[in-house]
Amino acid sequence: MKISQISVYQVTLPLKHPYRHSGGRLYADKLDSTIVAIDTDEGVRGWGEGCPWGSAYSAAFAQGIRAGIKELAPQLIGLDPRRTDLIYRTMDMALVGHLDIKSALDMACWDILGKVTGLPLCELFGGRIDQAIPIETSVPTGTPDEMIESIVRGQEQGNTIHSCKIGSDVVQDLERIKAIMTHLLTNESVTFDANGAWLIADALQVMNTVTVPILYFEQPCKTYKECLQVRQLTRHPIILDECIQHYNDVVCAHTDKACEVIKLKVGRVGGLSKAKRIRDFCVETGIRMNIAATGGSVIEDTAVVHLAQSTPATHLRGVCLIDDMVTINTAMGGARNQGGKTYAPEGIGLGVEPIPDVLGKAIAIYQ
Repeated sequence: MKISQISVYQVTLPLKHPYRHSGGRLYADKLDSTIVAIDTDEGVRGWGEGCPWGSAYSAAFAQGIRAGIKELAPQLIGLDPRRTDLIYRTMDMALVGHLDIKSALDMACWDILGKVTGLPLCELFGGRIDQAIPIETSVPTGTPDEMIESIVRGQEQGNTIHSCKIGSDVVQDLERIKAIMTHLLTNESVTFDANGAWLIADALQVMNTVTVPILYFEQPCKTYKECLQVRQLTRHPIILDECIQHYNDVVCAHTDKACEVIKLKVGRVGGLSKAKRIRDFCVETGIRMNIAATGGSVIEDTAVVHLAQSTPATHLRGVCLIDDMVTINTAMGGARNQGGKTYAPEGIGLGVEPIPDVLGKAIAIYQ
């Protein structure tokens, strides 16, 4: 089996509600997604998706993904997509870094492997674990009332885990935390995510003022060393997000006792191949995970859920479904919100079938 063609589609995904990250930064009302189809000489087609959260969140942007695929596609034509490690080594030889670009192509190759073997991806990632996957509400920053309104929308869907964006003024953040903690039900869990916006002094002032023991703080400061210093001076559990980009980042976090949880974003670490290795290390070393996409539609969400579906419940805190946040459905099937829980599809490969009318005409085809 050989890769015979790579097709690229661009889909704009309007958000149901405008979104601001910590401190009101990084406003977005839509996402620019790149969907990839890899065809083989045996008639098997695999699908992948790459979608950064705008161009100011991380070192990735939508047009860069499409330019990177143009660079990589000639190197992949003629290779066997089932040999996922070889595919990845080829991409690394052809293009240094740019993990977000490689993620979409890696995902499509895994989809092909699942279809050829007749297995859902979660079976290839270690085997389906018979568990419901909890869904985490992603709450943009705003006034306390605005943030509670977002939490209520999640509660109405059945979500019991909420990730709330803070990270602006210390006094305002403490007001948000107090209001949100008062609103939450007893069976709910909350994360307060600063997206790296705090200085060390701000992080310590907020975190050491809050005495409620059942919450998490995520990425309090921008750099790993800053977060480590905060970890050593506060008692609250910490989730590392933006500074987890490579396998060695997690190894260092474990060695330094820098966190209790990581947010494993599949696109940011380079795709399913890389994410599975990090997941396995976390399981071996006792680090819990929130597994997520950076952005995208039900296609990328479903890849995330397959990885989560093969992760022991003891090590999985939940997933975030971006599909809950956008107005466009790009595919039939896939992982959906089922009363605050989700499951990997039973179908082979990813278990999604993109909708041609939504994808439109390919903007690039490489043969």
